[in-house]
Amino acid sequence: MEIFMIDKISPNPSLPKRGMKKRVCKRIPSCDFVDKKKSNPINRTRLYRHKGNYTWRGIKTEKYKTEGGDWAGIIRRVLTGRHKESTKFHLRYFEILPGGYSSYEKHKHEHVVVAIRGKGKVLCGKRHYKLNFLDTLYMAPDIPHQLSNPFNEPFGFLCIVNAKRDKPKVLKRVRGVKDSRDRVNGAKHSAT
Repeated sequence: MEIFMIDKISPNPSLPKRGMKKRVCKRIPSCDFVDKKKSNPINRTRLYRHKGNYTWRGIKTEKYKTEGGDWAGIIRRVLTGRHKESTKFHLRYFEILPGGYSSYEKHKHEHVVVAIRGKGKVLCGKRHYKLNFLDTLYMAPDIPHQLSNPFNEPFGFLCIVNAKRDKPKVLKRVRGVKDSRDRVNGAKHSAT
């Protein structure tokens, strides 16, 4: 699928001189349809059909983060928030492989996590949670947290965050604090 974006407006010499202008478009691939400048949302109704195995047509699989070695075995798929919507939130699907984990971090924005595949563990502040199918966890702002999968099957969850949010601050683990990544039933760490 190709999407055309208006690049500029230029005079069209073939039209009568009534001030009409021709739109000049450049061709860009749909996966790259992101303006660096803030632009008006398109706000068209879209259906991202589920293809099976927790993938959706029109949604690409990405690394969890582009940099840092403080995470392993996790991918993300942004379902809403990058497709020129005007939503005040982003809906993402994350999947953590057996033995994988997210960064141990905190930030000023809040999260809502809904488990939809397998099960996983969350360290949130000083509390540990085990999430099962459709368990929902609200994570308050400025609370250190980490999600992990010490189990033998993938852990998938939907994550809802503010569209405008601060960058997470990655934290160092404190010795003696129980790790949310503790293995269960021999699950091994998986490479990213």
